[in-house]
Amino acid sequence: MKKILAVLISLLIISIVGKPFYTFADTEEELSKAQAYVLMEASTQTVLEEKNSNVRRNAGYLGKLMTLLLIAEDIETGKYLMSTEVTASSSVTDTKGAVVWLEAGDTMTVEELLKSVIIGNANDAVTVLAEKSEQTVEKFVMRMNSEAFDLGLRDTAFYSPYGYYDEREYTTAHDTAVICSRLAKYEFLRPYFKTWRDFVKSGQTELVSENRLANTFENHIGFKACHSEEAGYCIAEGGVNDSGSCFISVILGAEDEDSSFKGAKGLIRRGFTEFKVTATMFPDEMLMPIKIRGGCDEAVEISLRRQSRLVVPKAVSELSTAVVIPEYLTAPVKKGQVIGTAAFYSEKNLVCEIDIIAKDDVDELSLGYIIKKSLLELLK
Repeated sequence: MKKILAVLISLLIISIVGKPFYTFADTEEELSKAQAYVLMEASTQTVLEEKNSNVRRNAGYLGKLMTLLLIAEDIETGKYLMSTEVTASSSVTDTKGAVVWLEAGDTMTVEELLKSVIIGNANDAVTVLAEKSEQTVEKFVMRMNSEAFDLGLRDTAFYSPYGYYDEREYTTAHDTAVICSRLAKYEFLRPYFKTWRDFVKSGQTELVSENRLANTFENHIGFKACHSEEAGYCIAEGGVNDSGSCFISVILGAEDEDSSFKGAKGLIRRGFTEFKVTATMFPDEMLMPIKIRGGCDEAVEISLRRQSRLVVPKAVSELSTAVVIPEYLTAPVKKGQVIGTAAFYSEKNLVCEIDIIAKDDVDELSLGYIIKKSLLELLK
């Protein structure tokens, strides 16, 4: 009886303490088989770990994530509502790949169509939404590439909104993670991304997500998994921890389905375990005004151009700051003029640099200004 009790106590201890002592040995093994991967913190788009993350590859149906980003923007801006009913055109006829069996003239709400794309990967639903957004699929693809350029994605090119294989189409693990970081901001999408199985068309059509992390990973907030002969096993996964920090993992060209899921989840858990999001929080009061030579004012107040959110190892208690500014400035000085930098360090590692700028204009001293000021002094 005592032996049985001892075994039960041991099992209880393992179940209680096992989770905090999560190891990454399995994750390392799975990631070693992938062609490319990246771990990114979403709010700052800081890359925390990567392998070949800027190498161009085909990512299969992960291309749909840009499609979903544009549709989310259109819903957010009121271009159409979730309740808007949309009628399918003849363009849905003979759609390849996953479908919800739409025919010309069929009507579905934007919500049903969106659900069909996110959960069921339905290409006919993509066609209907793309035409609702930009009138034609071709115009929608042009917008996909235009927005990718605006996001700074120089290693991504789209030739369809579906993620069909096209030898001309490419992206990278990094660029896909940036797209996901934008998608993560649209919280109204999360219930669909977190749903593993659902129905549309009055329960006639079943939707099942290929991303089983939607059903098994408690921190999951979304994105997509896919597989094709050309791209291999690919996944883009997002997770949020108890403090609200969002980490994104993207794996391209994994060896098999299990390694893609284990690797993606392991990377996000590593983000949770090893990193935290902090802020620079450097008060302007710490920056003394700088003297001005030859100006209408003797000094000008200065400030950081912005305060930043930063990702640092959890072991770092606080950041150190090094400020580089001149002893004086020569007029004229313009408001917003860069006059120095504040560098933030985690131990000896540079985390980021932020410009220090002038808060006001300071005109150059002129004869007219001197005469005006002298007259005002006499009138006092």
